[in-house]
Amino acid sequence: MSQRELPAAFVPADVEGPLYDKWLAAGYFAADSNSEKEPFTIVIPPPNVNGSLHIGHALDHTLQDILIRWKRMKGFEALWLPGMDHAGIAMQNVVEKQLALQGLTRHDIGREAFVKKVWEWKQEYGGQILGQMKRLGDSVDWSRERFTMDEGLSRAVLTIFKQLYDAGLIYRAERIINWCPRCMTAISDIEVDHSDDEGELISIRYGDGETEIVVATTRAETMLGDTAVAVHPGDPRYSHLIGKTITLPLVNREIPIVADDHVDPEFGTGAVKVTPAHDPNDFEIGLRHTLANVVVLSAAAEIENTDTEFDGMDRFIARKAVVEKLRLQNRIIAEKRPYIHSVGHCQRCETTIEPRLSKQWFVKVAPLAKAAGDAVRDGRVRIEPVSLSPRYFEWIDNMHDWCISRQLWWGHRIPVWYGPLGEIVVTGPGESAPDGYIQDSDVLDTWFSSALWPFSTMGWPDETQSLKKFYPTSVLVTGYDILFFWVARMMLFGLFAMDGVPPFHIIALHGMVRDKFGKKMSKSRGNGIDPIEFMNRYGADAVRFTLARGANPGADIALAEEWVAGARNFATKLWNATRFAIMNGAHVEGELPARESLNAIDRWILSRLTETAVEVDSLLEKFEFARASELVYHFAWDDLCDWYLELSKETFASTNSANSQRVLGYVLDQLFRLLHPTMPFVTEELWTAFTGGESLVIAAWPKGHASHLDPDAEDVVLQLQELVTEVRRFRNDQGIRTSQKIPGRFFLPTEFAEYESSLRYVLRIDQPSENFLTSGGVEIGQVKIEFDLSGSVDVVAERARLTKDLATARKDHETALVKIDNENFMAKAPEKVVLEIRERLATTSVDIDRLTIQIAELPPA
Repeated sequence: MSQRELPAAFVPADVEGPLYDKWLAAGYFAADSNSEKEPFTIVIPPPNVNGSLHIGHALDHTLQDILIRWKRMKGFEALWLPGMDHAGIAMQNVVEKQLALQGLTRHDIGREAFVKKVWEWKQEYGGQILGQMKRLGDSVDWSRERFTMDEGLSRAVLTIFKQLYDAGLIYRAERIINWCPRCMTAISDIEVDHSDDEGELISIRYGDGETEIVVATTRAETMLGDTAVAVHPGDPRYSHLIGKTITLPLVNREIPIVADDHVDPEFGTGAVKVTPAHDPNDFEIGLRHTLANVVVLSAAAEIENTDTEFDGMDRFIARKAVVEKLRLQNRIIAEKRPYIHSVGHCQRCETTIEPRLSKQWFVKVAPLAKAAGDAVRDGRVRIEPVSLSPRYFEWIDNMHDWCISRQLWWGHRIPVWYGPLGEIVVTGPGESAPDGYIQDSDVLDTWFSSALWPFSTMGWPDETQSLKKFYPTSVLVTGYDILFFWVARMMLFGLFAMDGVPPFHIIALHGMVRDKFGKKMSKSRGNGIDPIEFMNRYGADAVRFTLARGANPGADIALAEEWVAGARNFATKLWNATRFAIMNGAHVEGELPARESLNAIDRWILSRLTETAVEVDSLLEKFEFARASELVYHFAWDDLCDWYLELSKETFASTNSANSQRVLGYVLDQLFRLLHPTMPFVTEELWTAFTGGESLVIAAWPKGHASHLDPDAEDVVLQLQELVTEVRRFRNDQGIRTSQKIPGRFFLPTEFAEYESSLRYVLRIDQPSENFLTSGGVEIGQVKIEFDLSGSVDVVAERARLTKDLATARKDHETALVKIDNENFMAKAPEKVVLEIRERLATTSVDIDRLTIQIAELPPA
């Protein structure tokens, strides 16, 4: 073994880059499709090609990397597959903004030239996040990096589109969709951000006299497209009006009054205007009552098709104009401003979304969604934590048909061709449409291609060796916020394309990262956290450990800079402990000394190590990252650094340290392995310097040894810890400086005698002189220490401390006595509780006698 000297301080920037380059050069992250090892697979949720690493990515990637590194160390053929999403709308917006700087639109240069420019942007600027993933330490197989628009994945998209179409699961129809007037495209639900905005609620009188009826709306301009008024069939106020018609104001169109169970008679006036072309609920009412769909808002959100003065107006200008015109006609019954209500905005440009009737392509989800629900219900797929399963079922069991067409140029163009007589041809890979056919101009929703990610990235539709080896994937780690969108869609397509085999065995959900007060991070609040900045300040390991330490299954994570700084201090603690170990001869050569040759302190740390290793392994299996991190943190900081090294310092300073040198070497070796998945950089640097080994990436995961469990040693060290704690408290109460030595006399049972020298070293207690005068002491269990505090102790303070302890002991004794004397309580209390009360009574009796004697022995103040 050849140990390497460590610098005095840990500087993350000095080691992270070189270590990652070393791992890449060695090919440690590459997964072998022909390996006979059991596979463990994670496909990375593909980030947008134009994106950068945000704190949500950092959390997601940290947890995935922990699992991959852990399983790799356990001997699995671990594949973590990376890649990027083409980010349809986002990328199109980026390039359109560049063109706008030149005074151009995409229409000025044409589709082919525009798409070429997007590819050029991707080549020059895209993929910034990949370098940031390396900064974080992602141990992905870079040789398998994919892009949702690369040749292989494009082939997969064409294949499944044709398969779904041929199965009758893709169709074209007019439906209400989310429409962005700025991006000029339909967008998915996940691309709509809702916020509570100030608006207005206008109550309008339709009809006159006996047919008069009042409706309320937040979008007055849409009344121009009303084709009915709906009331509840059981509402007696309007029963006489059902089936009659009224004149729609401003447009002078006769519209019916219909009865529909959807209407809530308790809300507002109990009557609602019905605009089937501009509201999803109204559209459903329209279908039930065969109402006309009158489109009155253009793609640019301007009024059209009304033959009124409002045609050509922007929707918001028209809103005011319509209200003013109705006011002139005395049809405004009430106005409420401000009226706070939920409004959808385009995630990309923040434009207010317009529900709009449009002819689009849809996936018929009913049979696919049933299969996706069944896969979880029958146990083929498990959701962790189980408590979030109802959310999945609520979404998957009530899923609406999925609008998959987008009015964009960047993306997978829909493989549908239209003939001169209205013929429709769908082409698969390698197929072409007849001459004269024109291809559909729309592209597919980005989620369509990313829904294929778990199997398209492995070569599907070909039956590749990678697909055989690594599909289905082992676990999908993702935030609960996209459970309904990306996760559900992967389930739909995976089960369909792979003959009922789901895309993953487990869906492990985590929460969102929030600030230290639990508030959502946002630009407006100014509480956002940039993981790159934190990595620059504190190192990648500190960011990773802080995120893992807060990651409870399915729960949100609070994060603050001071906690990251604390994790950096933890890395420094490990660094200093390793330097101490190297300087004091700790090593990993040869077998551990025989158990019977070790002292209780050495046996104790080995016992605690085994307990920690076994429990950490069990917690990771349950995705309990926070508890696993907390456990290993306290073992390293408390058990190893604060106690074992302190209690063993005298041993290391002696000539009889061989056993402890080997034990400390073993413990550090195993500790670095336990911490490596979470803190890969600092543990790699420390482990290779300390052991001379090649790399922790390929080292074996600690198993823990039952033979190292030692309850007797744990009992001994527990008493030593209590004694040290009590003496330190005593010294502090007396105002005795930490560095000041005081004379002391030990009274130790045989099994503790060998630790007197270590205790004196740790507690700075001198041997007693001939004129030793007992003036204070500490007693824990069978161990007692008397002190000669003449000239160094505050007798008044010591008397106050002992008196306070005596009062506490008497109070606890009285409480236990009252319970024991209560026959009714003792008869009903569990046996364990009764035993605890009797033990407390006995313990407090001993404490009262001891403290009374100690007070009596104190010299006068």
